[in-house]
Amino acid sequence: MTLGVTLTSTSRQLPVDDTVRLAREARDAGLHSAWFGQTFAYDSPSLAAIVGREVPGLQVGTSAIPIFGRHPLLVSSQAQTAQAATGGRYHLGLGLGTRHLTETGFGLPYQRPIGLLREFLTALRPLLETGHADFHGELLTATTPYPAAVPGARPPVPVLVAAMGPQALRVSGELADGILPFLAGPRALAEHIVPAVTAAAEAAGRPAPRVVALVPGAVTADPEGVRQRAAESLALYDRIPSYQRAVELSGAARAADLAVLGDEETVAAEVRRYREAGATEVVFTATDLSGEADRSRTWKLLGELSRG
Repeated sequence: MTLGVTLTSTSRQLPVDDTVRLAREARDAGLHSAWFGQTFAYDSPSLAAIVGREVPGLQVGTSAIPIFGRHPLLVSSQAQTAQAATGGRYHLGLGLGTRHLTETGFGLPYQRPIGLLREFLTALRPLLETGHADFHGELLTATTPYPAAVPGARPPVPVLVAAMGPQALRVSGELADGILPFLAGPRALAEHIVPAVTAAAEAAGRPAPRVVALVPGAVTADPEGVRQRAAESLALYDRIPSYQRAVELSGAARAADLAVLGDEETVAAEVRRYREAGATEVVFTATDLSGEADRSRTWKLLGELSRG
């Protein structure tokens, strides 16, 4: 069972050295991967490259870089550099972002996100695979007057998309290696998300996609108290339509209802439910909601499940 954890969040930014220390702890606990969110603070591919180089054996990834305000040429350079630095252990996660952050932060209109995703992935794939591109779309252009390949960036960086809606899942199945659903419970995965992305991949003649489910949760003796803290931490997602839909399809009323909280037996059972629903990998987020003791307890369990 492949399990990982996130090491950054919107609520806490750690110094780089502390992040490296936590990554070593995750690896030593038996976890397979560490993932880094992209905010307006750290550059997540750079942080992943540092951690991956400092912590051999640990897979590292970004979840997820918004495509608005970025360009495939620059994202390819970042991703290939991280891949070369980590010896082939980097995973690139992309996302559509949100209207509020795109328009407020970048001053860009949040228009035609699905069309931009399709063009972005179409331009990005040859850059990662060959170091060349000659793409001229409606929304972006990407050409390489000079080679864009980074020595040592092999195998080609896998690309995953934080997709949950029907159109984004279709594009991701056709053009990406997998998806990074967040706040999509086992019911939403099994009945809506996994069938849609798998069908799109099959129709495009691509391999079965990876489904890396990001799940907030922790092993704790105080599940109800921690759920209240989760409600505060995850309140933002209750106001974003794409997440609202995923939460509803999961049979929940709010994002915090999907937090996996309880003793080791409870958490292990929920991890199995995600795998049975079609998740190929499970990544726990917000494991520090109830403090360092519960975080360590959570990572110990996840490491045991990963090894077992």
